[in-house]
Amino acid sequence: MTPLSILDRSLIRQGQTPAEALRDTVRFARQAEELGYHRFWVSEHHSVPGVAGSAPTVLAAAVAAATSRIRVGTGGVMLPNHRPLLVAEQFGVLESLHPGRVDMGLGRSVGFTGGIRKALGHGKEAADDFPSQLAELLGFFTGEQDAYPGVHALPAEGLRPQVFVLAMKSGADVAAAHGLPLVIGGSSPAEAAARYRAAFRPSAWSAAPYVMVAANVAVGETAERAELLHLSEAWATAHSRVRGVFPPLRPPGDILRMDLPERERALLEDARKGRIGGTEDEVAERLHDLVTVTGADEILVTMNTYDQDDRLDSYRRLARLA
Repeated sequence: MTPLSILDRSLIRQGQTPAEALRDTVRFARQAEELGYHRFWVSEHHSVPGVAGSAPTVLAAAVAAATSRIRVGTGGVMLPNHRPLLVAEQFGVLESLHPGRVDMGLGRSVGFTGGIRKALGHGKEAADDFPSQLAELLGFFTGEQDAYPGVHALPAEGLRPQVFVLAMKSGADVAAAHGLPLVIGGSSPAEAAARYRAAFRPSAWSAAPYVMVAANVAVGETAERAELLHLSEAWATAHSRVRGVFPPLRPPGDILRMDLPERERALLEDARKGRIGGTEDEVAERLHDLVTVTGADEILVTMNTYDQDDRLDSYRRLARLA
């Protein structure tokens, strides 16, 4: 079976505080380790009311300290929001404290709104600098960066956390050019994976292409139960597109009783498309098809629902497939 890993975004549930959501992430990481998952990643979101995960390297440090075997990383640090030197130093500390367990997943997204981008000090154009920022960051680890003579990222220099580029479509070219593993999702992962493999240049970071495909997966006792597990996050996604705010997750029963406007209901149905759900046998078949089409070396799973016991049950069922 293809290795399975987890991305957790520290989503807040109705009635929760952000602090409680973050503690849930750390507890969930320990459970994921017990279930045998390969990696546990956290993410970066700024000024989103329903998401507590805003400082991924800090949260990754807490997760790594609470676990002992599972690989820990970010999915990802949005490099345009940060100076490469600081990112190198942060991951250098993580790799020094937890050698051989740290993944540095990097993305090119910038703040969602003008206000967030202004607060972060970077505009939309910062995303265009991602390739040069990435090269600078890698140079701080190898000691070969030449933009700032005499500047060293300690304790990062000489260390090798595993580096991944989070990309869609043309972003796969950046990973290929730098010889780095790729994480892809979206509606056409097979196309991006093929493009990446064709352009891949071996590097000191990776001798061969490596593709991790991200997927939203729910496993239930029945297919109908699995569909309900997807509902809370799908509704929050649709709500955010209509109202501009990603809300805390609500119970599926509450959502089913809502009298949603026509546009929001259409967006909800759209948000539910592309998600993988069903019984263990049905999900195993869907994941087999996904791996066959994309040639994925690994699957990065994300799934959030209101009831955390339900979420754990889904991940426990999914782990059995491995």
